Amino acid sequence: MANTTNKTKVITGMNTRLSYFHGWEPVSINGGAEKYSVSVLIPKDDKETVNAINAAIDAAIEEGVTKFGGKKPNKEAIKLPLRDGDLERDDEAYKGHYFINANSNTAPQIVDRSVKPILDRSEVYSGCYARVSLNFYAFNSNGNKGIACGLGNIQKVKDGEPLGGRANAADDFATLDDDDFLA
Repeated sequence: MANTTNKTKVITGMNTRLSYFHGWEPVSINGGAEKYSVSVLIPKDDKETVNAINAAIDAAIEEGVTKFGGKKPNKEAIKLPLRDGDLERDDEAYKGHYFINANSNTAPQIVDRSVKPILDRSEVYSGCYARVSLNFYAFNSNGNKGIACGLGNIQKVKDGEPLGGRANAADDFATLDDDDFLA
């Protein structure tokens, strides 16, 4: 879903899934500064979201020309945030998806379908479906040039199969009889 007021902002579609979700507490990745982050899985058949992201990346390139030395770079010569899960990840959850790693120094607002804040942290997790607001911007640091993705806010849409090998306690354990508990 495109945002007409900000050409570098995108709100993802309803079938977007969260992976490596760190929206409640910031974490350090590879020894860097602590940030809130998530890998956003976008189904390849969600053409509206994919097209909106590509348009936002193009707009971020245009807005970032000064960071690229005053010249518009060739897209093949810079790092781009939209990546192909079939080619870059050996992970079943990424199959048939594009993905974007988004992060922020500030905590995202995390809301439910009615845009009410979600307070129970167990409600939002890697594997649930959510709409995510993403902001694309140019960077040029230490010889690396490209477009990065900032994490905005998150709206949980529905539950999904948890990712990351986390099992449900009901799947791990059987009910115990209390008969001999105090014996």
